[in-house]
Amino acid sequence: MSPPSRRLQTKPVITCLKTFLISYSLIFWFTGVILLAVGVWGKVSLEAYFSLASEESTNAPYVLIGTGAIIVIFGLFGCFATCRGSPWMLKLYAMFLTLVFLAELVAGVSGFIFRHEIKAKLGVAYKNAVKSYNSTDSSSIAVDAIQRTLHCCGVNNYTDWNDTDYFKKNGIPASCCKDNTNCSPETLKDLDKAGKEVYTTGCFSRVTHVMESNLGIIAGISFGIAFFQLIGIFLSCCLSRYITNNQYEMV
Repeated sequence: MSPPSRRLQTKPVITCLKTFLISYSLIFWFTGVILLAVGVWGKVSLEAYFSLASEESTNAPYVLIGTGAIIVIFGLFGCFATCRGSPWMLKLYAMFLTLVFLAELVAGVSGFIFRHEIKAKLGVAYKNAVKSYNSTDSSSIAVDAIQRTLHCCGVNNYTDWNDTDYFKKNGIPASCCKDNTNCSPETLKDLDKAGKEVYTTGCFSRVTHVMESNLGIIAGISFGIAFFQLIGIFLSCCLSRYITNNQYEMV
């Protein structure tokens, strides 16, 4: 048992640590809400891009949503553990923060290292989608959405459609048109005439730019949250140690 004078000296320290850790846990909970929002936004806004990539890539928004939900739950658990002043709960909270920190760090580093490979796979997927375009399947719908949204046409330029089976029957897709009222079927079947009415810039460069920009935002948020967790790990470990060593009890 520690002397009463020492316990009186450490009580303000523990109270201060509790205040900081509760504040941190609330902020941590809010970052979980942010991750949830980013995941939902990525699923909705980037659906067309993800549908062209491999099946593994389509899981990215769900990973963010799942991680955000877990962080929300453990953020509340952190507040509860801090208020209770339970050393084992605080250690469990610190352990969870450590696991999430390592997982986010590994995911972020892996995404950075393999970003060129991801870009190459996306390029192959987009070329295949253009080549097999039929205007009805999911990849074709994604191509149409990208061409309308990014104001582009084809892979490298609009003439890429000349090598597709769809062009031989229907011409360039209407999603390439700057103004649909000026795009007649006859115009879309003639590359020279179509060059004046459709977007001439290829979509691959614009798609990769959009993907890299958005992934950069997601990566920045993830890295920021990951390193922010180091503060929580430090506070949890310190508070647990102070409570254990000084046999502090909540009144």
